[in-house]
Amino acid sequence: MALELRHLRYLLAVAEHGSFTHAAEDLHISQPTLSQQIKQMERTLGVQLLDRTGRTVRLTDAGETYARHARRALRDLAAAERAVHDVQDLTRGHLRLAVTPTFTAYLTGPLTAELHTRHPGITVTITEETQKHIENGVLADEFDVGIAFTGAHQPGITTTELFTETLSLVTGTQHPATAGQALPVHHLAGLRLALLTADFATRSHIDAYFGLHGVSPSITVEANSIQALTEIVQRTTLATVLPDSVTHDHPHLTPVPLDPPLPTRTVTLLTRTDAYQSAATRAFTRLTHDVIRTRPCTPARQSTGPGTVKGTV
Repeated sequence: MALELRHLRYLLAVAEHGSFTHAAEDLHISQPTLSQQIKQMERTLGVQLLDRTGRTVRLTDAGETYARHARRALRDLAAAERAVHDVQDLTRGHLRLAVTPTFTAYLTGPLTAELHTRHPGITVTITEETQKHIENGVLADEFDVGIAFTGAHQPGITTTELFTETLSLVTGTQHPATAGQALPVHHLAGLRLALLTADFATRSHIDAYFGLHGVSPSITVEANSIQALTEIVQRTTLATVLPDSVTHDHPHLTPVPLDPPLPTRTVTLLTRTDAYQSAATRAFTRLTHDVIRTRPCTPARQSTGPGTVKGTV
């Protein structure tokens, strides 16, 4: 039997679901047909790919090796198909963008608007994910480009630094803390805060700052939405901590610098080092730099770290 692409997909589906029944449902084929196809595949290769003895079907050592190459083959084939259909004049195309949730509040909108203005034929799929999932998705060819932060990136990720993001205490315009001067960090102990939940990278950044300076503010509200925080802070005496860029678009919010200030962090584009970059991806990268220049952002510092493209905007 000559192996076909469907056999690779069958094997990976069983490995993902750990079950012939669930994999067959996902593939829209019968369970006996799926089982027969995998057995034929094993006979053709002369090796057992799946261990069927436990409650959950799992890959054997040989199956793990084969599945790793199968995933890579399917990923490369998908990239080849996109390359063939890529339209260099940008009259059509598709971009798969992943961002950490913070950027939805102030960056995703302007970038998407500019892309639509310049290239209305390009469609966009935008996904909010954690940085870890963004990098995994970029490496697995699920996303063309991600927007996240510099740090310890996975092998195979190339970064292009965009700008330096600063964070401040954020209050409503009538909050008593808004006195026009930097607020000493120990004064935070007397404030009631509304913060992002712990699964946000921004919250980890904030908590590390609190821990460094030995303060434990009263956290009254936790939310997994920047929009929810901005609405709450505008209507209450609660304060929050957000990137300064968020407050630029909210006249009823006031950033209050802290003393010492919160550490800055560098925003970066993430791509796969060896990935084919479509015309849509290249166009998006160019316009991202253009949009950043029009925003009140601090240029990123030059970096010479591995996997980093040097440059400022």
